[in-house]
Amino acid sequence: MATINDNYLKLKAGYLFPEIARRVNAFAEANPKAPIIKLGIGDVTEPLPEACRSAMIQAVEDMGDRNSFKGYGPEQGYAWLREKIAAHDFQARGCEIDSGEIFISDGSKCDCGNILDIFGDDNTIAVTDPVYPVYVDTNVMAGHTGSCGENGEYAGLTYLPINASNDFTAQIPSQKVDLIYLCFPNNPTGAVASKRHLQDWVSYAKAHGSIILFDAAYEAFITDPAIPHSIYEIGGARDCAIEFRSFRKCGVYGHPLRLHGGSQNLDGQGQGWFTGRTLETLESAAIY
Repeated sequence: MATINDNYLKLKAGYLFPEIARRVNAFAEANPKAPIIKLGIGDVTEPLPEACRSAMIQAVEDMGDRNSFKGYGPEQGYAWLREKIAAHDFQARGCEIDSGEIFISDGSKCDCGNILDIFGDDNTIAVTDPVYPVYVDTNVMAGHTGSCGENGEYAGLTYLPINASNDFTAQIPSQKVDLIYLCFPNNPTGAVASKRHLQDWVSYAKAHGSIILFDAAYEAFITDPAIPHSIYEIGGARDCAIEFRSFRKCGVYGHPLRLHGGSQNLDGQGQGWFTGRTLETLESAAIY
């Protein structure tokens, strides 16, 4: 007899964004004249820029020509794209990241969930509070937590408050944790992390043998030159961090394309899963 993954039953009220949509729709039906400002899922509002549109059109045309047609790409992503990312997004900021440490995938949710496959089931896990729900839900579904309490917290997770009392920074825990989810600029608070703060986290991770899963999806919004765009700008981060990024925030609205970097210094390097083929042509033209 086939069985199901009972861990899905631990999800308190289903996935967050469908629940938000359900409540918004119910409110709109009950209040048809009320103006609604939606602050739930980050849906797109602006049209694609000219550079992106032109690159997408060219990518489609290339797929119609036998000389430029591309089938399945390399599982880690095309070398020319990874080289550009390494040079422009990392090496230009002083990060010692090689193109061989860059992996292209098709979206942040896939990466956040799939990365757990290379880690064991007995790790202690820390997340910020509030937190991007994917970090928690994927661990719940993977069986890494206990049940959800009345306060909305899952047993087995270490919650790191982010609020005004700590200047919206993630307080380093006093106890040892193995996997640490950090997102800066932060979703949902918008807070950023200074180099000093990230250095403290790197020092903690190296001292405890921990791995930082650093989500830099919103780094394109940083305008202060003192704020790091990558955790690899921090000394020692190559030994303890895997970074996730998203190009969807850079003008390619509504078309998920993601990369993550796993330093070769890590024991058990990061592994890529999916490659966006025609979108790679788009990204190269639009970003570089």
